[in-house]
Amino acid sequence: MKKLFLPALLAALFFTARSQNLRPTAYPLITHDPYFSIWSFDDKINAAETKHWTGHNNSLVGILKIDGVAYQLIGRMPSQTKDVVPTGEAGAYPVKYIHSKPAEGWESPNFKGLGWDTGNAPFGDGASSNSIAAPGKFNKEVWYRREFILATGNYNNLKLNISYDDDVEVYLNGVKAFETKGFTTGYVTKNIFAEALRALKPGKNLMAVHCVSPAGGEFIDVGLIENLQLAKVTPANQISVNVDATQTHYALTTAKADVKVTFTSPLLTDKLDVLVRPASYITFNVKSKDSKPHDVQLLFGFSGMLSANQPSQKVRVQSATSTGLLIQSVSTTTQEILAKKGDDLRIDWGYAYLAAPQKSGVRSANGLHNLLAFASNKPLINRPSGEESAGKSFVGLVYNLGKTVSNTKHVIVGYDDEYSVQYFGKNLRPWWNRSGTVSAENMLVSAEKDYSTLLPLCTAFDKKMYADATEKGGKQYADLCELAYRQAIAAHKIVASPEGKLLFFSKENFSNGSIGTVDVTYPSAPLFLLYNTELMKGMLRFIFEYSESGRWKEPFAAHDVGTYPLANGQTYGEDMPVEESGNMIILTAAIAAAEKNPSFAKEHWATLTTWAEFLQKEGFDPANQLCTDDFAGHLARNANLSVKAIVGLGCYGKLAGMLEKPDVEKKYLALAKEMAQKWMQLAEDGDHYTLAFESKGTWSQKYNLVWDKLLNLNIFPKSVRDKEIAYYKTKQQPYGLPLDSRKTYTKSDWILWTATLADNQNDFNALVDPVWKFVNKSPDKMPLSDWHETTDSKSVGFRARSVVGGYFIKMLEDKLSN
Repeated sequence: MKKLFLPALLAALFFTARSQNLRPTAYPLITHDPYFSIWSFDDKINAAETKHWTGHNNSLVGILKIDGVAYQLIGRMPSQTKDVVPTGEAGAYPVKYIHSKPAEGWESPNFKGLGWDTGNAPFGDGASSNSIAAPGKFNKEVWYRREFILATGNYNNLKLNISYDDDVEVYLNGVKAFETKGFTTGYVTKNIFAEALRALKPGKNLMAVHCVSPAGGEFIDVGLIENLQLAKVTPANQISVNVDATQTHYALTTAKADVKVTFTSPLLTDKLDVLVRPASYITFNVKSKDSKPHDVQLLFGFSGMLSANQPSQKVRVQSATSTGLLIQSVSTTTQEILAKKGDDLRIDWGYAYLAAPQKSGVRSANGLHNLLAFASNKPLINRPSGEESAGKSFVGLVYNLGKTVSNTKHVIVGYDDEYSVQYFGKNLRPWWNRSGTVSAENMLVSAEKDYSTLLPLCTAFDKKMYADATEKGGKQYADLCELAYRQAIAAHKIVASPEGKLLFFSKENFSNGSIGTVDVTYPSAPLFLLYNTELMKGMLRFIFEYSESGRWKEPFAAHDVGTYPLANGQTYGEDMPVEESGNMIILTAAIAAAEKNPSFAKEHWATLTTWAEFLQKEGFDPANQLCTDDFAGHLARNANLSVKAIVGLGCYGKLAGMLEKPDVEKKYLALAKEMAQKWMQLAEDGDHYTLAFESKGTWSQKYNLVWDKLLNLNIFPKSVRDKEIAYYKTKQQPYGLPLDSRKTYTKSDWILWTATLADNQNDFNALVDPVWKFVNKSPDKMPLSDWHETTDSKSVGFRARSVVGGYFIKMLEDKLSN
């Protein structure tokens, strides 16, 4: 049977025929869930260390050695850090400080500091969000001065090691070194302004710090570190890179061999057992340039940071064999399961795994000493495993291919988090191990068994998805969809509820870290409505359960169910009653339309009715409140939010009809159409409709109208869509259509929805092509940002969020209308 798979497998490995003109802002490598998500932020796979989507190093390393000469294939040799001025992690340190605004020149070395107190830093308020226990008290605002000694040397490699909550400014010898607003959820490395680096000198120096935190969670700690490069390895020359829906292909070349490296995360939505399995494949094909055999060795491995939140956390590396696999793992020694919540966090419990078929020529190469030994042609030495810092650990293996002309090898990188989400006080296991009886080793063995089958299936899916998207929306639209696919799925985690039902939790990445946010589910929905409605149900089920359990007592839908990964109840500070109720009703109707079956709506009819009654009372002319675009602030009489309420009532009527409730259907469809006519009067502004009712001279994208078209509700006349599309074309900026008349920034997911309102391809392309241009030209290196400036293509905020699943709305059109 294996021979039958070989041609398809080879086709999968060498599928690079379609050229890719789009330059992604980052390249997906391993993408499974909000914690297990690794990207290349550089256009070249071997130009920088690979990263977690948050931007922290999750270093993958691949090195090819041919006839004794080493070439970097993946990542870079991991950098190490040396404490130059330690933070409070190493212990308290003396400072002079003050809590009231000091005199001018407080940051200068010559400042006398009369009246300042003497004490120990760091400073904090004792909140659970503080990075460490702080000896110094911090209430709202603090200024402090810290003296330190530097030896003679080159200071250009120095960086700040800093944790702050909230806004901070740092000076070195009176020169501003760093300034930012916001907060971190741990220690981060930040570059020092060049002028401040030049101000450093041998001997005594001064660090002056100011931090202000008006909202609680106060903390500030700053140190200096030096980046040390372990070794330099000649990078292979990257020839090409191509991102498909489930795979990223690299072609590289060296003096004597060509190499193809393929990263495959088999996120096949029609194979749930595969989709939920946290295992990715990395395939290497090495081929001699002169068709003569050469001595070839291949090393692959990763940093212990894959299983830690901070480099200083202690980890342990272990090795084992199981059913034909060499399996290695790394994990923190503390294993504080589900102990942290928040946005800019990485997992620090569970086990990161590296596995490969146990055959002659493959061996473990754990430890940075072995990484260095391999690169410098020295013997590998396996030492007993012990505790070490995550940032200084390495899990690796070496394939000794011997004399070869062409050879293909692969490895598996996996993660077992043991427990994934806490749901109203109960820790839930990942879906793949919902019974608690499947070991990580068995999961990896299953992944290995499926390897030769899954790669051709992934290639077939990638080709079909791209072809379907091209047919529906054109090549640039298809480029956007294939880049969004893995990101949208990997911003979720699939678990089993206590009753065994599928729950599909999103994380609001680089936004506020909420879990299961309804107005994130809403824009993400098209991908899952298109490919697997069971996943779509899993995105709504916990919101229904929240209301139906009595924990959520409002007559409208909740905003979220907590802060990732703790789903114990809404943590967002303000409700969005019209927004979330409309979202839930619309998406439930979309599920029914996609399945041609209203059974899911029937399960929750009483709750849907409560929300529909709320929209009837409060939805048409919304009070001053937030909508999904909460970053834009509060708005009363929001015309687009009103559209959502109207369409939501129409969807409720449509569901009533499918459930054979003709009187309810007639009532609500008539009500929605009546409201639509009144809406047109209140929002009318000549050649377009306003941002808010009776607010002449304003405008906004009416992306919520798309469901009226897709679900064939026919609540609003087609002329409304036509008028808006014509007007939008007059408001285009180089990198997209602004969200509304208040700012020039936009949301790319909403642009794709707005473009789908168009009835001809030219109008659709006119709105979509600038989004493609934004991705291609954006200077920000990060997973797709969905909030960007239309004038200069820079990200305003957000990254790696699931909402780019909304790009698939054009492809969804046929499925819902048939």
